Amino acid sequence: MLEQLFDQADAVTSPAFSDISRDERERLMRSKTEYLDLYGRLKDLWLPVSRETGALLYMLARGTRAKNIVEFGTSFGISTLHLAAALRDNGGGRVITSEFEPSKVAKAREHFDASGLGDLIEIRAGDALKTLSIDLPPSIDLLLLDGAKSLYSDILDLIEPHLAPSAMIVADNADYCPDYLQRVRAPGSGYLSVPFADDVELSMRLR
Repeated sequence: MLEQLFDQADAVTSPAFSDISRDERERLMRSKTEYLDLYGRLKDLWLPVSRETGALLYMLARGTRAKNIVEFGTSFGISTLHLAAALRDNGGGRVITSEFEPSKVAKAREHFDASGLGDLIEIRAGDALKTLSIDLPPSIDLLLLDGAKSLYSDILDLIEPHLAPSAMIVADNADYCPDYLQRVRAPGSGYLSVPFADDVELSMRLR
C-alpha cells in the first residue's frame, strides 16, 4: 500500500505551486505568519517524506520500542503509516498527528482505515499550535516535524516537556528553519543532533 501511495504522490502536480516563483516560495517557506496561506495553496500536493526517510522512521520507532509518537504535518498520511506500522510491530501504541487542511485530513483517514492501522492513529484537525498544545501523553518517544518549517521551534516548545529521555526527533527539510537547527545543535542544549541524508535533521533528547 505504501508503494502505491508513493507512486500516487510522485504523479501529482499543482498549478498553484508552479505559479509561485522560486524566490517567493523560499520566502513563504520561512514565514511564521503566512504558512497557512502557503500550505492551503499546496493542498493538492502530497508533500511526503522520501522513501528513505519513511524507512528511517519505521526503524527508529521499532528500534526505540516507541509507544507514543507525535507527528506535526500529516498531509496524506504516508509518514504516519510508517510510524503506525512500527507501533503495531512493537505491540501497540498511539501516533498523534496534526493536519490543518480539511481535504488532507479526510484523505489521510481513508488511507488509515484502508491500511488496518487506524486504531493506532489519532489525527487532530487544525493548526498544530493549538491541536498539539493539549492532551499529550506524559512521555513521548518520537517526534516527527514535517509541517510548516518555520514553526519547528514553536512545535518543539509544545512537545519538549513531554519528551522521554533518549526520545528521537526527526525534522524534515530543517534547513528552512535555521533557528531550530541552532537550537538542537547548540552545546548544552540537551540534544545530540546530526544531519541525515540531504534533508533531515536527526536529534536525540539527552535529558
